[in-house]
Amino acid sequence: MKRDPNWKQRAGTPAEVLSHLKSGQRVFVHGAAATPTPLLDALCEQPGLEDIQLYHLHLAGNCRFIEPEYAGRVFSNSLFTGPALRKPVEEARAEFIPVFLSDIPALFTSRRIPLDAALLQVSPPDEHGNCTLGTSVDAAMAAFRSAKIILAEINARMPRTHGNTVIPFESITAFIHTERPLHEAQPAKQTEVESRIGEIIAGLVEDGATLQMGIGAIPDAVLNRLGNKHELGVHTEMFSDGLIPLVEGGVITNSQKEVHRGRTVTSFVSGTQKLFDFVNDNLRVEFHPCNRTNDTALIRLNPKVCAINSALEVDLSGQVCADSIGHRIYSGIGGQMDFIRGAALSEGGKAIIALPSTAAGGKLSRIVPMLKPGAGVVTSRGHVHYVVTEYGAVDLHGLNLRQRAEALISIAHPDFRADLRRQVMDVRHFVLG
Repeated sequence: MKRDPNWKQRAGTPAEVLSHLKSGQRVFVHGAAATPTPLLDALCEQPGLEDIQLYHLHLAGNCRFIEPEYAGRVFSNSLFTGPALRKPVEEARAEFIPVFLSDIPALFTSRRIPLDAALLQVSPPDEHGNCTLGTSVDAAMAAFRSAKIILAEINARMPRTHGNTVIPFESITAFIHTERPLHEAQPAKQTEVESRIGEIIAGLVEDGATLQMGIGAIPDAVLNRLGNKHELGVHTEMFSDGLIPLVEGGVITNSQKEVHRGRTVTSFVSGTQKLFDFVNDNLRVEFHPCNRTNDTALIRLNPKVCAINSALEVDLSGQVCADSIGHRIYSGIGGQMDFIRGAALSEGGKAIIALPSTAAGGKLSRIVPMLKPGAGVVTSRGHVHYVVTEYGAVDLHGLNLRQRAEALISIAHPDFRADLRRQVMDVRHFVLG
């Protein structure tokens, strides 16, 4: 279908677009850089709407709808909790749904969570009348296919991306037209500790490896130290600016991958305008829904998958808490388990959990005898392989409980090692060497 040359004239105001919603409906919200903030802001002002249930991953920008004055009108259900939703979840003004990232699309397509509408931010229609989901496909494609009403922000500055990203313009129920900057995530500053962790992990990455990494100082520290590697590939759920120099420098070629060879594969991106420009109309970057990028059966087909994920705490048996601080929800399950297992099953793969040895300015050890009450185990002790701190890397796979404790204490901060030894001997009743 050809693009209507007068398509912009069909744009409405945010209030007009949101008039398609009714009280009590379930609504998906596009996330990260693609968060449709003008529509979310207008949702707060829409008269007559009550009990709107929002379902979303990490949202960027001002989340005005979570303010107490809108209680009873708009309620948030986070499938991955971003910074703005942590306090509302803790105060029961919002909710968190624990779920693997790879399982989220099926929640919508199976009608386990029946969506009435989806709020999306998309790129303008091309000459064939096709928009794209731009910077975030993740669960948004499933939401688009499942929701009865599609309400969009068509942003002239949203990158046109390739892969499974197409949204036909004619399928959009109503839209606003904007030309505003996308939500940016600036690179995190690296501490000496994070730089050292990056150096250790970079030493584990072999030529020809397939990378999965998240966002933050540690992944960036790893990427900064891979310039001497060869023929790396990328199959990940997300990436940020740190990947660009490796692509431009010929380090990342994707030539050794089995799945989508020659293409950098992701589900979404989060970063700066430089990143958005990099993915815009880039045929060598493919965006796919997260039930594909995070499919363990596909991940394992790639060689030497090196999955780099973070943690908040690791206990001395190897249980990994990555989504909460005790009972307080901090983030979400996300794709950690998808890639930890996929990497473990990949030929030559390495599943890596990385964390600084301490928290609270060095007052607390992140390697602990037991997780805090209420802490969520994202990666079980049966799945964990490598654990890395600034004091080294240990591989727990195949080790018994005593050996695990010894290995993890060896990479704990020296100030806490004696106490960890004492506590684990009290609990486990074995003598450490």
